[in-house]
Amino acid sequence: MKFNRELDFTYGEADELAPGLRRVIARNPGPFTFHGTGTYIIGRGEVAIIDPGPLLDDHLAAILAATKGERITHIFVTHTHGDHAPLAVPLKKHTDAIVLGCAPAPAAIGPSHEEEHDIGYCPDRILQDGDRIEGPGWALEAVHTPGHTATHLCFAWAERNILFPGDHVMGWSTTIVSPPDGDMAAYMQSLDKLEARPESLYYPTHGAPIENAHEHIRALRQHRLQREAQLLDLLGQGISAIPAMVEAAYPDLPRMMHPAAERSVLAHLRKLQQEGLVDENHGAYTLTDAFRKYRK
Repeated sequence: MKFNRELDFTYGEADELAPGLRRVIARNPGPFTFHGTGTYIIGRGEVAIIDPGPLLDDHLAAILAATKGERITHIFVTHTHGDHAPLAVPLKKHTDAIVLGCAPAPAAIGPSHEEEHDIGYCPDRILQDGDRIEGPGWALEAVHTPGHTATHLCFAWAERNILFPGDHVMGWSTTIVSPPDGDMAAYMQSLDKLEARPESLYYPTHGAPIENAHEHIRALRQHRLQREAQLLDLLGQGISAIPAMVEAAYPDLPRMMHPAAERSVLAHLRKLQQEGLVDENHGAYTLTDAFRKYRK
């Protein structure tokens, strides 16, 4: 599927995206972060922060400079990956804001092949699905969207038709879903949940704003279903090991990205196992009799 990878910004400077909405991008570019983490500033005067970002002194300074003369009252965190959550601690010390958001990550979640979880993340309040937090001129609703991580939250600014999807929906690429913390079946269900909501303008943590968000979600779903069909075809050809599937399914992917692709393939295969279409035996995957009968 196609993505808009155009993004006009300057590191360390706050961009005014809409009335009462600013963004500062951290200088942490990479294969999983695009240009870097986009930290959002909500409101004027008494403001909220969404995804404070990585533990970088220059990013902390940029947020404080962008809000000079204002008071940061709330720090929201979508999930605990190291490019989203760690700056919450020093930002809280500088502002005395309260930290709210997702639950901490499970103690043992295995490899992710992207940013590690922030083990120091300790929110003042864990938000539940549907919780609503208000400030002067803004209100955010927590939307639980497991998939990218088990505890992932999006935040909806319903009155402005805006949703902040964190990493569940990104503006520049598809989302990594890496088991066991990542779950493809949950991810797809969370896409359905977002599509049923009214917000049609998304501001993801990585990449450009997404207009016509429901159309974008449908494209993401179709992309995932096409990948599943491709994997089933490869299994039908007798390709049973994940590295070989990645070689066949991602012919143009740089070798350094293969470990991440293997995690994504694993997530799809586990979903197909749950649906009774695939069996696994010591790392080798095969089609089930139920799938073969269905195909006939």
